[in-house]
Amino acid sequence: MRTVIFDLDGTLADTSGDLLAAANACFRAMGAGDVLHPATDAATALRGGKAMLTLGLTRLGRMDAALVERFYPMLLEAYGAAIDHHTVLYPGAIEAVEELGALGYGVGICTNKPEALAEKLMTSLGVRGAFGALVGADTLTVRKPDPAPLIETARRLGGDPRHTVLIGDSVTDRETARSAGVPSVLVTFGPSGEDMAALHPEALLDDFGDLAALVQRLIGRNS
Repeated sequence: MRTVIFDLDGTLADTSGDLLAAANACFRAMGAGDVLHPATDAATALRGGKAMLTLGLTRLGRMDAALVERFYPMLLEAYGAAIDHHTVLYPGAIEAVEELGALGYGVGICTNKPEALAEKLMTSLGVRGAFGALVGADTLTVRKPDPAPLIETARRLGGDPRHTVLIGDSVTDRETARSAGVPSVLVTFGPSGEDMAALHPEALLDDFGDLAALVQRLIGRNS
């Protein structure tokens, strides 16, 4: 079976609002108020909790790796408590996933979000059942850009890891696919969309309505 593996944050859904809110809860606990802002910091939010804490502490002139580690568990707790208040699926995302499934592809998620939080979010959004497998940052002992989580996702779908494609939105996804020896498709509608062409993926995706045709071109049809 051929498989299509999706990143989550910034690819299937815009999760930046809830991530930024969780980071700002940490900064309020430090006595600093809201330091990060959706209009300017969404791209950093989609790189994860430690990236947000690093940016905020740098902005405050208080950057300290020990503080990042200290407040990271608080950020995860705050995020888990309000994981779906602002998050929205990108237009056409689930329709594209369902179309790929109807065409016989195995469809899964490979994310650097902790597995339990990814499961909670997809269940809360009502779309977990559209994906045959989900591998998170802590499912294995390594995370993207190591290729092992991508390969494991394809394996859990019953697919051949040599015949998969990764749909993502970052240099991490590009390097994961490259390391696994498979093509990548990077979306252009996220906060960092204008930077994706410079990463030279096998394809760029402007609209989820075009995804099935791209997948068939890159890895062939399921027979």
